[in-house]
This record gives sequence, C-alpha cells and structure tokens, in this order.
Amino acid sequence: MRLSAGVLLCALLSLAAGDEQRLPEEELVVVTVATRETDGFKRFFRSAKHFNYTVKVLGEGEKWKSGDHTSSPGGGQKVRLLKAAVEDMKDEKQILLFVESYDVVFASGPSELLKKFQQARHKVVFSSESLIWPDRHLEDKHPHVAEGNRFLGSGGFIGHLPNIKEMLADWTGEDTDSDQLFFTNIYIDPVKRKSINITLDSRCRLFQNLHGALDDVVLKFEDGRVRARNVLYDTLPVVIHGNGPTKLQINYLGNYIPNMWTFETGCTACHEDLRPLTALKSEYPLVLIAIFIQQPTPFVEVFFERLLRLQYPKNRLKLFIYNQVTEAHHEGQLSSFVKDHGSLYQDVKLVGPEEEMDQAASRNLGFDVCRKDEDCDYLFVLDIEVVLENEETLQILIEQNLPIVAPMITRVGRLWSNFWGALSAEGYYARSEDYVDIVQGRRVGVWSVPYLSSVYLVKAGLLRSELSTYELFTSSLLDPDMAYCHNVRGQGVFMYVTNMHTFGRILSTQNYQTSHLHNDLWQIFENPVDWQERYIHENYTRIMRDQLIETPCPDVYWFPILSDVGCNHIVEEMEHFGKWSGGATTDNRIQGGYENVPTIDIHMNQINFEKEWQKFLLEYIAPITEKMYPGYFTKCSTPLNFVVRYKPDEQPSLRPHHDASTFTLNIALNQVGPDYQGGGCRFLRYNCSVQAPRKGWTLLHPGRLTHYHEGLPTTGGVRYIAVSFVDP
Repeated sequence: MRLSAGVLLCALLSLAAGDEQRLPEEELVVVTVATRETDGFKRFFRSAKHFNYTVKVLGEGEKWKSGDHTSSPGGGQKVRLLKAAVEDMKDEKQILLFVESYDVVFASGPSELLKKFQQARHKVVFSSESLIWPDRHLEDKHPHVAEGNRFLGSGGFIGHLPNIKEMLADWTGEDTDSDQLFFTNIYIDPVKRKSINITLDSRCRLFQNLHGALDDVVLKFEDGRVRARNVLYDTLPVVIHGNGPTKLQINYLGNYIPNMWTFETGCTACHEDLRPLTALKSEYPLVLIAIFIQQPTPFVEVFFERLLRLQYPKNRLKLFIYNQVTEAHHEGQLSSFVKDHGSLYQDVKLVGPEEEMDQAASRNLGFDVCRKDEDCDYLFVLDIEVVLENEETLQILIEQNLPIVAPMITRVGRLWSNFWGALSAEGYYARSEDYVDIVQGRRVGVWSVPYLSSVYLVKAGLLRSELSTYELFTSSLLDPDMAYCHNVRGQGVFMYVTNMHTFGRILSTQNYQTSHLHNDLWQIFENPVDWQERYIHENYTRIMRDQLIETPCPDVYWFPILSDVGCNHIVEEMEHFGKWSGGATTDNRIQGGYENVPTIDIHMNQINFEKEWQKFLLEYIAPITEKMYPGYFTKCSTPLNFVVRYKPDEQPSLRPHHDASTFTLNIALNQVGPDYQGGGCRFLRYNCSVQAPRKGWTLLHPGRLTHYHEGLPTTGGVRYIAVSFVDP
C-alpha cells in the first residue's frame, strides 16, 4: 500500500513527538520543610490533597534555627534537611519537586506540572524573580534571558533526582546560612549550571513568586473554576508562592486556589471541619463576650437589647465589659443592663473608666481574662458600635471551626467594612481585587484576610499557645487593632471573614453629641437605618403596601409614624428642656406670625432639633403626602415645628382656627386612657372629630381655608402632640 506524502509526513511527526514519553506521575516526589503546623501549612496541604499530590514533610518537630528569610537571609536548615533526604532516595528515575509550605498553594495537578517541566528541556528548573536577593552585587553575574525574570528564587524547584543530588552535594553550610545564596552561586557558575543542567522558569509557567510581581498576577474565572494568571507572560503557573514582603498576598490567592466549590459560591477558606452546634445542644462551648466601649456611641440601649436576643444559652456565656467613656452618658445604661439582666449570664465583669486604661490595655486585659479561664473555649470580641442583627451569629461562627473568624459587617451606603482584603507594602490598607465584590455580596464565602476588627471570634486555645503574649494590642507605631493583626500574622495564624450570611452593620460615631437627654434622636443623618428602626413605627412600611391608612374625615389621613420609644423620647426631651412658652403671642419662638392661636409649647429649634425634624418630614411624611394629595410636591419647608402640652389646669383645649400651612402634621405623643383623658381634634366645616388619638399615629390634613378645626378639651392627665405647619 502506498501512502501519500501528506499522510507520511504526519506519521513521521507523530513518531517524533512520541520519542519523548510523558513523565509518569508516580515518579514525582513532592518535598517540603515544616517544623510546625501553621494555618499556612494546613492550607498548603489542603491544596496538595485537592490536586492529588503526595507530600513528604521534612523537619517535623525540629526547632527552627534559620530565622525569617523575609527580613534577613537564612534557610540553610532546609538545604541540610533536603540533602539528607535525597541521599536516602535510591530510585534514580524519581523527579523531585521542592516547595515551601507556609506560603504556597498549588493551582493545578501533577500532570500539568510534569508536562511543563518536560517542556523546559532542562534537568533542574528553579522559580524565578524580577528582583535579586539577598546579594544585589551578584546581578551582573546572572545570565540574561530572552524573556522573563532573570533572577533565581529558591522557594520552588523541580528536577531529576541525580541532578538534585549533584546540586546539593556541595552544601556544607550552617542552618543560619542563606539557601537562596547557595543556589544562586551554583546557578551563576557557568560550569556548575551546565553540569547540573539548570535553568529558570523565567516566564512563570511552573512557579509564580509574588514578590515584586503583584501587578502581574490576576485571577482568571472561567467555567466555574479559578486560576492565577500571569498577564505579563500570559502563563498559568502551577505553584503560587507568596514570598518576601508580599507574603500575605498568598492569603488572597489562597481564597480561590484550590476552588473546591465554584467561585460563585466561594469555597474560600476551604476548611473541612464544620461542626454544627445542632448536634451539640448539651455541650455548648463556653464563650466570653468581650464588649468594648471606646467612645460615646449611639443606640447603646439597642446594642444590649440585641445582645439579649443572641441565640445562645446565656448560662454558657460570660461577659467582660470595658467602658472607657469618662462621661456619665453610658454608665446608667450599663448599670441598668447589669442590674436587670446580669444574673442570666454565668459571670459579668464590668470595668469602668476609673481604671484609666487605654484601648490597647483594655483589649489586652479582655483577652487575658479568657486566656486565664480554663473553662473559656472562645473569646467573642464585640465593639459597642457593632449592630449585630443576626441572632445566630455566635453559632454560625463557632460552626466554622476556624482559629479566628469575623462576620462581615459594613457601614450603610459605604464600602467600609470590618476587614481589609490586602495590605500595602507598608502594612496598611490596600484594596484587593475582589474587595468590592465581597462587600457587595457578589462573591460569597469564607475569606482569608490580613486584617479584621470590631467583631470576631477567637479560639481560646490560641490564646494559650501561639497568641499567649499578653501585649497583643500594644505597639509604639501601630493602632491597637493593627498591632493585634500584625502579631497574629507573625505567628502564622490565619484570620477569616465570612459573608455567607447577613450579620449586621457598624454605626458611625462621628458627630455624636452627648449634650441632650436622648442623644440618639439626633442620629437621623449619621445613622439613618438605626434611627428608623428605633424611632419610626414598626407598621410604617405597611401604610401603602397594606393600605394601613385611614380617612376619619374628608381629606384627613391617619396613619402610624413614630414608635413608642420615639414618642417617649420626644416628650422626655421637651420636659427635660422645660421652657414651655406659656401661650404668649409675644414669645420670640413664634416666627413670622404663623402661630395664630398661641399654645403651651416648645419649638424644635429651641432644642436644636429643627434640621433633624425637617429630615424626618422629607423622608417619612413627604412620600405619603404626595400619594394622598396627587399633583402636590413638597420640600417640607416649615418654620413652625413644636410640641404642644395640654393640661386641664394649664391649657386644656384650643379654640377654632386655621393653620398657617398648606398641610399640617399632628402626631399623638402619648396615649389617651392611661396618660390623659379627653382631647382630640374637631374639624368644624365637616362636623367630624377624631377623639381617641392613637399614640405614634399622625393626622395629616390641609391647613389654610378648608380645615378649620379646634383642639378638644383635655379633662385629665397631660396630653402631648407634635405639630408641623408645612409649606406656609
């Protein structure tokens, strides 16, 4: 049979390609050095297991003597251990991959690794870097490369066993000597480089060192999988190494590699030991909740109400509360909580400003309380400005079974959160590639992060081992939280944040004044969501949705607007101020002659509440007005906003009058029956009365011309109403 020229050529090419057989995966030996099991080491092993690597660990249990190579040369101990290990290896066909473990993850499996090694056409291939270290004077001795990095990195290399043995044979150094310098000197020696047959993975096909290359590496998302890609050389490295000053960036990449779930659902910490508490109802871990009040903070009473609602047995909780605020503002709130509810908890320790501790000292003390308590299983740090809405937060965090884990919380309407996705070279904040996606919930998972604050759970065992140093928060250069995270990272302990549930938010404490009786009333601008939850009626959102609006008289609308707390606080604030007008028309609080019929009142501007009240009108009254009076749009300009007091022996009623307004708001601030008798409002033109005002409900009615009305007599007790003449 005769073959055509084309078929013959294809056959010859196929035979040529087959001359070099694929390297068998079973001949690959992965070796690393680890004297202790850090979180980084565990992550390395998870990635190795995921991609079916078998790893031989050297140095287990041995004391580390080689220093920290990120700040000074060292690492000779690794060379000594590796040399001894390869001398015991007898199978000359073996291929040895050496990698670091504390700051390394695999991004692909042995098949791709061996294929790329084979394509390198050398017997030993080292990782490469764009920066020379540790001796920059050797730069000129490095051979030039056609493309890519020129300098050797010792954190990862692969080679045939005989060549590796030849390379290690000359090692006679000390454990404190530099492994990088040892391998560099071999590589820059032309004779040794040729004899051993060494090259660099200059285009990062096998190894990606992050030191000096952060801008070159991005994450490639495709078909539900994630891969680190070097965009400078358009390569997909197999081994990712977070070396040098950028060591922490491997945590960021480690959030995705390996992606044991799809990136949309976010296997990020890739931990395997979730422990559902539902199976441990009789064995709840003991948790010390450490609460810190560092500055005057709004909605403290609400904070403790939420604390009481946490779904966790209170007899398995202890409280440590530190209040640094020297003013008496929070002392009453704390003492009331402890008096009313302290007995529910196993123990409560309250430390006040008289101890004169700064933020670092107070947090060190709180951590030490748990550290010294043999029964303490977890420490739950909870700053007073945290709004923890998820009542199952504590259970969710414990079930993660992680060393340190925080629930992600954010500030309303902003990208601010309680974690950083990355650090700058100086150790301060840097925005990671996926920070916005995580904060906004487009990527959901459990994320390894370099910094967290405000609320997080710590395993107490860590405080008695890796984090046994008392001064975790103390630093002459860093803020306490930054010092804490720096010390945690320095011990090789990972910190995580989860956004797999909605947990809550964090308050703004800016511009919080403590000069009023109920200072939270003034928070409508700084913390609008919390202000609404506290002061707006719980049924407000039903007004339009469920038609929860009544029409007791023509063009008069009646609907819920303020909560009981909102009503009480306004009344108490006015009585605390105490300067009631006395009904005189000459009073300078009556502006522009708009108050036709004088009342016993206090105006909002007298207590500096005018702009907050107008914000309330714009946010909560204007939308209702524009629905009920179609075609009318309001900016809620109003010079008259005041609280009226009716008493039988003071001013029981109000004679018939027109309001100097386009429309009027009239909110009942207390309840007929228990608080007062009588009262109400009569619209004379329609001969229609509202005689049993509901607390927190408002009458909304036109002002001038049509709705001539009078205040019906209050026959007992004291009646309070809030009134606004809008758009006069």
